[in-house]
Amino acid sequence: MNEKSIKLTSQILKYARNYLEANNYTEVITPRVVRASGACENIDTLFEVSAQGEQKWFNKKRGYLCQTGQLYLEALIPKLGNVYCVGPSFRAEPRVDDRHLTEFQMLEIELPTDFDGLLHEIENIIESMALGLIGNVAKTKELGLTSEDVKRLKSLPIQFARINYDEAIKLLNKFGCQKEWGDDINAAEEQKIVEHFGGQPVFITRFPDPMWKFKKEIEVEKFFNMLPDKENPGRVLSADLILPYGGEAVGAAARVHEPETMIRRLKNSKMFKRLVQKGGNLNDFGWYIEQMKTNGSVPHAGCGIGLARVVKWLLGKSDIRNCVAFASNKESLI
Repeated sequence: MNEKSIKLTSQILKYARNYLEANNYTEVITPRVVRASGACENIDTLFEVSAQGEQKWFNKKRGYLCQTGQLYLEALIPKLGNVYCVGPSFRAEPRVDDRHLTEFQMLEIELPTDFDGLLHEIENIIESMALGLIGNVAKTKELGLTSEDVKRLKSLPIQFARINYDEAIKLLNKFGCQKEWGDDINAAEEQKIVEHFGGQPVFITRFPDPMWKFKKEIEVEKFFNMLPDKENPGRVLSADLILPYGGEAVGAAARVHEPETMIRRLKNSKMFKRLVQKGGNLNDFGWYIEQMKTNGSVPHAGCGIGLARVVKWLLGKSDIRNCVAFASNKESLI
């Protein structure tokens, strides 16, 4: 248990909340036992819950531990505007390594803005965390930050570097990584991109659209309701923020806000195919579909920020297990 990382997490969450409250965000308490609408890309990483030995305890429906509050936040945008939530994300990660946890805290935002507006908002939140820390010199040592860490954070640019997925694949091939278009970008390759941009945070944007009929199978898998990029067919308006040491700390995208388009993309997603194999169906998303049809929606965008990976970056740590109060993974259950 790392006491400094615990205090550091508390502080950056405080600075992030200060920013959000000052910019008219409403904090929402979202459900943590959910249907499949609380999943991210991969249904197979959901933890199923039961009660009294009954898997379908919830009125003959399957329940899961929540991975994201995204759709719950999206449902509130037409009435509340800027919204956010903070809570645990539960992932049945098969890997035991230095960057994955079974449970971690995530800060999520959704707001009525476009893709560029979203990237700007992410920069503001990350910078509010970093600048809040180094603005309190007396506390930096207490929080585990070295003089080198402070120096590194002081050099944080106002606007982070941006590179789209196509450009990233070409760049990695220049580095000798032998990547094909459609391949996923692993953690080591992410850090090569970060190093190329001077060791500062980098947005990788416009990933392949998993709904697009390419001539080959792609490894890249993204959430079904990411908005297609009209100017770049076969790409979605999505972004991963890659931090030095921390790796992919933020997953972000502009969202589909038209009900019929959203339903079509859901039905054609890998996520939905896996759900059907588990006995699920469109009713797992029924409440969200109904609210979109009844209450409408507006163009909007959002993201999820993994706090442990942000701490990993701030402290320059190599292992995420040293960046949380109680580390949990496939080998460890406290």
